[in-house]
Amino acid sequence: MFASMPRLSLPSACVLVALLPFSARAAECPASSSEIATDRPDVTNSSLVVPFGSLQSENGINSTGQSAGKGFDGTNSRLRFGVAQCLEVLVDIPSYVGRLSGPLATGFTNVSPAIKWQVSALPETTSLSVVVGAGLPTGTRAITGPGPQPYLQFPWSHELGGGWGISGMFTSFFRPADFTNHQSTEATFVIEKRLNERMSVFAEYVSDVPSRGAPIALLNVGGGYLLSRTQQIDFHVAFGLNRNSPDYIIGVGYSYRWDNLWKASTR
Repeated sequence: MFASMPRLSLPSACVLVALLPFSARAAECPASSSEIATDRPDVTNSSLVVPFGSLQSENGINSTGQSAGKGFDGTNSRLRFGVAQCLEVLVDIPSYVGRLSGPLATGFTNVSPAIKWQVSALPETTSLSVVVGAGLPTGTRAITGPGPQPYLQFPWSHELGGGWGISGMFTSFFRPADFTNHQSTEATFVIEKRLNERMSVFAEYVSDVPSRGAPIALLNVGGGYLLSRTQQIDFHVAFGLNRNSPDYIIGVGYSYRWDNLWKASTR
């Protein structure tokens, strides 16, 4: 099912994302008074952008076990800048992948910049974003693979009421320099429950289907806790659902948002 998703050309997607924000209704996008909304700890990214004039730093570390051995990766840092109403620029900072046991490859991941636009003309309980980005060939080839790796992504969410919500994400990864696997599609689905004003938990299904080779399937569970309106700590535990998947992934993280930076710099 996931492999049959339509493929958009990256230039066309970039033009579309560049033009659409001018039609957005800014009042429906997050403001500096909104609670922090992060792209972690689940695989599914937030369907909301960061507020205009805000800088958000999201960080974490994972420990992974699989048949080949055990490893870790961190700090899994993502910086998100609110550059306009309903529009952010984000960049994934290279993480180090280390070996704890077994013959696993070690090294750094790619620098991955992207642009994210939140569709604002939707019902209040529903949100959708469009993300266009690329992994630049700056990391260790044994970890990242060859060449630049553009991607097109659609995170969405819907509030059900009573603290319940569902969300998901569709992502197409393109690897022009990889002749054995040019493209892969990732699909996720999340059920989330807000337990109180500060704590929420989730259960997530993740499917990664390459154009060639065996798919990866994960069950990911975890939660987040708000230390304040702009700070969050989180945790997650994932389990592989087939032989091609990691046996387990355990991770923790911390995120923080600085607001009204543009106004401060003007003063």
